[in-house]
Amino acid sequence: MALQESLNKFKKQQNRVQASVANIPRPGLTKSSTAVSKSAPVAGSPLTRSPAPAVKFSNDTERLQHINSIRKAPVGAQIKRVIDLLLETRQALTPEQINEACYVDINSNKAVFDSLGNNPKVNYDGKRFSYKSKHDLKDKGQLLVLVRKFPEGIPVIDLKDAYPTVMEDLQALKAAGQIWLLSNFDSQEDIAYPNDPRAVIKVDDDLKHLFRGIELPRDMLDIEKDLQKNGMKPATNTAKRRAAAQVHGISTKQKIKKKKHEISKRTKLTNAHLPELFQNGS
Repeated sequence: MALQESLNKFKKQQNRVQASVANIPRPGLTKSSTAVSKSAPVAGSPLTRSPAPAVKFSNDTERLQHINSIRKAPVGAQIKRVIDLLLETRQALTPEQINEACYVDINSNKAVFDSLGNNPKVNYDGKRFSYKSKHDLKDKGQLLVLVRKFPEGIPVIDLKDAYPTVMEDLQALKAAGQIWLLSNFDSQEDIAYPNDPRAVIKVDDDLKHLFRGIELPRDMLDIEKDLQKNGMKPATNTAKRRAAAQVHGISTKQKIKKKKHEISKRTKLTNAHLPELFQNGS
């Protein structure tokens, strides 16, 4: 019993010491800070929220300045902008669609509206504007038919805006041997010619005289060498033909044609019953 009473007294003393220690104030810690620490939410709790982002307003100043600069540009610059749009899209567009696509306000600018209506590159049906090429072509077949109508050649610059793939079709027709694409020495522009042997081509007299005035070599070997120098393949092979002739003992010397003698009055006629054969001798 005495031992149990001693243990109980020791526990009571220990509890009183712990209570007194807890009431001792800590250095640097005030009641306000303690209150704040108790009220501060724990990280990760539902009360913890990230700071709200700053509200951003859309800034169209730069875009509006760009639109304003387009609409204040000269009439010619605005027309070019519209024509480039029509050429690129190949669609019939209303003034509202054009304004939305390239910022040219046709309805508010009478000068631009009238100029587009009279432009040879623009077609206006009363509601929509569309691109107008010089030749109304849709595909390679129509392109070939058109080129064949110009045996003296048609400038490629007149064809390049007919439809989007016209340049590729021109090269395809050239590769197929159906047309020729030659450069004009004066303007350095390509000219498309039909490769049709039935076509009647008008040749200038100056070109005829120039062609006829060229003196060709007398030996076929020299002619073949000149053709090869100009990137052309000769249709004949004289060296090979002459070598084969020597192997077989055939002479390669050109035969001298004998001059035909006309019948004169002193020629003795034997077939007198066929006088029409000897009209020159009568």
